[in-house]
Amino acid sequence: MELGLIGLGKMGFNMRERLREHGLTVVGFDPRPEVSDVASLADLVAALPAPRIVWVMVPSGQITRDTVASLGEVLEPGDLVIDGGNSRFTDDELNAVLLDKKGIKYIDAGVSGGIWGLKNGYGLMVGGSDVDVERAMPIFDALRPEGDRADGFVHAGPVGAGHYAKMVHNGIEYGLMHAYGEGYELLEAEPLVENVHGVLKAWTKGTVVRSWLLDLLVEALEEHPGLEDISGYTADSGEGRWTVEEAIRHSVPASVISAALFARFASRQEDSPTMKAVSALRNQFGGHAVKRTHENS
Repeated sequence: MELGLIGLGKMGFNMRERLREHGLTVVGFDPRPEVSDVASLADLVAALPAPRIVWVMVPSGQITRDTVASLGEVLEPGDLVIDGGNSRFTDDELNAVLLDKKGIKYIDAGVSGGIWGLKNGYGLMVGGSDVDVERAMPIFDALRPEGDRADGFVHAGPVGAGHYAKMVHNGIEYGLMHAYGEGYELLEAEPLVENVHGVLKAWTKGTVVRSWLLDLLVEALEEHPGLEDISGYTADSGEGRWTVEEAIRHSVPASVISAALFARFASRQEDSPTMKAVSALRNQFGGHAVKRTHENS
């Protein structure tokens, strides 16, 4: 099988390598000529035999929408586009309709695995028709982890289902990471616990809280003892927000995921206006002391 891969960043570059290791021919395109196999989308299409499969692995939002629209101008009827980025699921129907008018098929694929996917494989959640998904199965089988297909791949439903599943996956990830972070801080706060790193490492085997995320936290503490050189500023790439919005739409009480998302917002405030207001109110109704800003210096 041959395919085109658009976007050779952290994940796309490693995905190209894994696909090639599994015997697939991959033509990659990226705006950076030092990593790109071809100079343009037109060259990528020309390098692939019809009917083509092109995987899009670029940042979500307008960049993905523009890339899909551009592919609609250069691909031919019978070709297939797979969006493997973190697009919002509502974009998938729009992309599918746009391409369908030109006779081009569309699949959305949620991909998890980060920079470790090259070695360990990628968890895949896809949305699309049975025929289109089966056509692309050699690609999915090459990318997923070794072992039973069902342990690392799911055809979640029609177009949009893959990215919806990945959105919820990432929302859960927010909650898990924040729980580990709170546990780490609590261990650090107690003088009785003299080996916090050791405690966390002891949890990585045989306990109910063991996970890959916990393994990564232990590795982070080995590389950055006490995390002293790491800022608490934490960005969010969108999926957590979308998960909370969907929880509201479906009246699902996603309190843990919501709290984890709001905690990320708090991490970006050097001085919280909310807490300033709380401090002022305590002073107003109870005469509680207020710490002035100059007292922090």
